Order: sequence, then structure tokens, then C-alpha cells
Amino acid sequence: MENSGDFVIDDVLADPHFNALGWEIDRIPWRRENVDWSAYNLVLIRTPWDYQQDPAAFLTTLERIAKSGTILQNPLRIVRWNMDKTYLRDLASVGVPIVPTLWGEASSEMPLQSWFETLGTDEIVVKPTVSANADHTYRVRPETASEMLPMLHEVFCTRNFMVQPFLRAVLTEGEFSVFYFNGKFSHAIIKTPASGDFRVQEEHGGDIREAKADATPHYKALLEETDKVMQALKDLKFGSPMYARVDVVRLSDYGKPEEFALMELELIEPSLYLRTSEGAPERFAQAVHDWMNQKC
Repeated sequence: MENSGDFVIDDVLADPHFNALGWEIDRIPWRRENVDWSAYNLVLIRTPWDYQQDPAAFLTTLERIAKSGTILQNPLRIVRWNMDKTYLRDLASVGVPIVPTLWGEASSEMPLQSWFETLGTDEIVVKPTVSANADHTYRVRPETASEMLPMLHEVFCTRNFMVQPFLRAVLTEGEFSVFYFNGKFSHAIIKTPASGDFRVQEEHGGDIREAKADATPHYKALLEETDKVMQALKDLKFGSPMYARVDVVRLSDYGKPEEFALMELELIEPSLYLRTSEGAPERFAQAVHDWMNQKC
């Protein structure tokens, strides 16, 4: 189940491994009408890059799938929770370090100056709590705050939003994404933005490469932090999702270069970057296959 648009997607790399395990695969846009979802043993939510444009319609489709009797992964309950980035507060409540965050409601005031002071930073990032692909994500400095305020009011007058410090570690080192299939570590990547940008996504020119133990500083601490996030999902009674992408950044900006904080936990539409790690496509197919065998 997907809607790929113009984005880079490498899920097809897992197809031969699924086929070898006896699976047949259809790719169905989530907006397609009159799909007989009950005809499938499993529906994997993979790359609906545009779900944030109409989250209500997206959830309606998922509800239809769940009611059809087929298995939906990741499950509807965890998708509902993960669609709104206020889930970060739940993870923080069970001990997961998150990037310092302020929360704002639609139509609320936007006291930019106090945000700089509260977060102890000279740059902030403002973005919707329901978003993907860095849509409506803005980097604000004190000298541009007054100029940007009318636009920010217009964008967020109907959207709840979040405010975080802009962490320069994203520029100097990058953002780390660690992937888990059926609760087990698969691989990790480093995402760095293009020159002059701060967004790490490929569609914005970001560079993606595998993070390896022998070439990544504090690699052990990185995995310890992302393991903690996966354990927190169990503590919150969500169990181990079929797939998860844990996005973290080093807290060098706060004088803690050996510590990592969670930026996002992607359980809906993450690119799995299977092409970056040898064996990742096979690991993904095998994880799905093993989970289904356990389920049955």
C-alpha cells in the first residue's frame, strides 16, 4: 500500500526475497477506491508520502482495511498514535531523551523571542505536529523572526505545531536513522543536508550513507539510544512494530557530544533505505515472513 509520487523508493529490492519465500506482491495507492482488501493476507503500509495532506482520508482507508479482516502492518492503533508528533511527549514520559520541544496549538500566539530564550538557542525550527517530508518546516533566526512572523501565522493558524532548537550537529555531522524489522536491528544511516540547506531528505538534496560501527563515532551509544526507544514502545503497550525508523541526533549543541536525542520515530511511511546496507532487502522480507508464520 503506497503512493510514491516522485520520491526515491527502494522497497522493490525486497521483492525477489519475498517471492523466494512464496509471497506475491501488489502495490496499491491508498487513495484507490473499491479495493477488496479482504483478498490479501497482509497489507503493509509502505510509502504514502502524501498522507499528511489528508490524514482523515488516510485513516478512513486504514480503518477499511482493518475492518476487512486482513492483517494491517503497522497496526491502525500505532499509526493513529504516530501520525501526530505529540507522541514524543509519551516517549519522553517513559524516559526517552527527546530534542527539547515546545508545543503550540492552531491559532495560538507565536512569541518567537521567548522561544529562543526558553530553548537557549539562536535558531529554531517550527513545523506542524502532523507532517512528513519536511513540509511546512521553517528555520527561524532572531534577525528574520519579524519578517517571517506573518507567514508563520498564516501557515499555523489551522495547524498545531512544534518548536525545536536548530541543532547544528545536523549540519556538521548529520542526522542518524536506525532501522528495526520486527523489533530487531537491521542497519543504520547518516543523512546530511545539501550545502546551504538544513533538510536531510533526499528530495531536498540530502546525502545518505550507511553508518557503520568502524566508521561512526559513538556507534555503541547510538544503538543503545535507539534500543531504548524500541523498548519504550513496549512500555507504552505498542509492542514491536513490523518496521521502525528511529531518527536521532547527537546533542553536541548542548555540550553532550556522547549523547543522542530522539528527533522522530517513523512507523508509517519511512523510506527503509534498503539499498544502503548489504542484506537489508532480505532481512526485511524475512522479518515479515517470520512474523506472519508466528501470527498464524
